[in-house]
Amino acid sequence: MRIGISICSNYRLEDPRLGARYMVERAATARQADLDSLFVGDHHVTPTNYYQNTAILGRMLAEWGNKPAGALYLLPLWHPVLLAEQIGTLAAIMGGRFILQCALGGDRKQSAGMGVDLKKRVPMFEDSLSIMQALWRGESVSHNRFWPIENASINPRPADPVEVWVGSSAPAAINRTARMAQGWLASPALGLQQATEQLNQYQQACAGHDCTPSAVAVRRDIYIGETSQAAAKMKQDLLARGYRGFPEEALVAGSAMEVADELARFGGVGYTDIIVRNMSQDQGEALATIERLAEVKKLLA
Repeated sequence: MRIGISICSNYRLEDPRLGARYMVERAATARQADLDSLFVGDHHVTPTNYYQNTAILGRMLAEWGNKPAGALYLLPLWHPVLLAEQIGTLAAIMGGRFILQCALGGDRKQSAGMGVDLKKRVPMFEDSLSIMQALWRGESVSHNRFWPIENASINPRPADPVEVWVGSSAPAAINRTARMAQGWLASPALGLQQATEQLNQYQQACAGHDCTPSAVAVRRDIYIGETSQAAAKMKQDLLARGYRGFPEEALVAGSAMEVADELARFGGVGYTDIIVRNMSQDQGEALATIERLAEVKKLLA
């Protein structure tokens, strides 16, 4: 089972340069811990500092190495030709393969701020992904349903195929993932039982489309403490403050051994990748958790 990291992009700091520095430091520490993949998220028109994925990933790649990396993109919020070009450039400067994590995006304020009709996000998502995949194959694309595109082609194109993971949870969306993508990313809010049930749905959808996924991933928000007691206290403090609205069973906190045991349960039901995210906003605690993931990896080997 592979362990990757999605580095937090949202920081409540007065100096915006500090949050960007934190992200770069976390990427460098993730490389030192020998993690298997590196990602950043996607959000727009935010009230706090949210570092935009293409730009910050380009900087973080200088700290990363030759393992896979990528970003989440909420496809309906992006012009597909521009995004295909940006990913082509990122793929050209990185050592490993590019993994596109993508999703619909369901935030009404965000969609309105980006000028996107939320009701059209499903067909926009499908058309956007199809357009980008055609452009990466070197095809010329025209489209007039959502974007007035005439005979577009791009360069540079990724030297290796872009691997597509789709984040989805509704049955229709899971079926769409099996039909259109190479991998699936389960919701970070799922407990093990729900994650197992949705994995079964995804596997059935893959069988129906006669496809074999390259990755079956789930995100876990984690904290690895110096002691079990310290980790348990951190988890309870965050839950008391309503941490991201997640249920307790969706959060993983403990010693390196306890965290390894918890992640192994997901590997046992069929997940190939765990994408971790730091629960703590404190930079020292976040870096310590990433460093301790090296031990978690050894325990899972």
